[in-house]
Amino acid sequence: MNTAHETPAVAHVLPLALYVHLPWCVSKCPYCDFNSHSLRGELPEQAYIKALLEDAAVDAAWVTGRAIETVFLGGGTPSLFSAGAIGDLLDGLAACLPLRKDSEITLEVNPGTVERGRLADYRRAGVNRLSLGAQSFDAAQLRTLGRIHGPAEIFAAVDEAVAGGFDNFNLDLMYALPRQSVAQACADVRAALSLGPAHLSHYQLTLEPNTRFHHAPPPLPDEDLICDIEQATRALLRESGFTRYEVSAWSRPGRECRHNLNYWRFGDYLGLGAGAHGKQTTPQGVRRTRRVAHPRAYLEAPAARRVQASWPGPADRQFEFLLNALRLREGFSEQALEQATGTSPLKLLETMAQARDQGLLEKCDGRWRATELGYVQLDGVLAAFLPDAE
Repeated sequence: MNTAHETPAVAHVLPLALYVHLPWCVSKCPYCDFNSHSLRGELPEQAYIKALLEDAAVDAAWVTGRAIETVFLGGGTPSLFSAGAIGDLLDGLAACLPLRKDSEITLEVNPGTVERGRLADYRRAGVNRLSLGAQSFDAAQLRTLGRIHGPAEIFAAVDEAVAGGFDNFNLDLMYALPRQSVAQACADVRAALSLGPAHLSHYQLTLEPNTRFHHAPPPLPDEDLICDIEQATRALLRESGFTRYEVSAWSRPGRECRHNLNYWRFGDYLGLGAGAHGKQTTPQGVRRTRRVAHPRAYLEAPAARRVQASWPGPADRQFEFLLNALRLREGFSEQALEQATGTSPLKLLETMAQARDQGLLEKCDGRWRATELGYVQLDGVLAAFLPDAE
């Protein structure tokens, strides 16, 4: 662990967010590498809400006078939890943590778990933003992806969201799906746009380790076809008034996801629930936390023993900052890097200049950002900044 004299103090106060993990799903999708678990038997709703509030009480000491600006209820499938349970959770959080009155409060929703009228109940419980996991509007692709919904359930869920008072919702949409053509990928984007989302998460299907797709890969498009899909779908999104403000995130003006922007700008956040991660910046350095991952072990452990903390060193803090900041179109300033990490950017400047000479980074108005080519090769760009192995 780093000590106070080993880690420079951070001179300014970072924004603070809250992530809450609800880990159960109806079934595990073959591409998913998140900490999610197929539900077996009855959902331990009340016990889990109680545990989350115990976590909040433990973490309250790390708030340090700041208000929580955003709350994200992720999973898993949080919409398996009743609106009453979500309301109890939000009320309990507000009782022990300083939530801003204008907090962005997002709930992830699987269209296959939406009951008629239920989304309106979530709105009354305090949720003011939804993230709907559509993934595709092609029935055959949804079956291949292991989704429990079809296209009709996506349209019905959006109808329920709008009727329930939600004017701010995201649609998750994947591309480069098995045997997908450019025309099929564009049809998915057009279907999504027809529903009037404020935000679209448009990301490539990748074969992550420890997933069923990794062990039994489906026939995915080749790199040339993926490039054609990206060019065509991005043109559609731009023509529809969406701006790509992050590698996989598109929004209408002013509808960027505030919670995710906090991550990408290296803000602080508390992480509650099984497997949740957190980050708190202190005068002693950056404190990283992770809670017990398996839901059963998490519920059985005392609150104070569910969490483990680590203190990344200066090089790791810098790399984590770049890993997030270079995803954003706005990029970052050297001053922001220094303030957020408590470190000087001087050792990075040579590598940044080399990337600029290669056409991968550019500096505009005092901010470093990836070029169009750099965005395409972002993993390679970031690899150049990996800390040396100790």
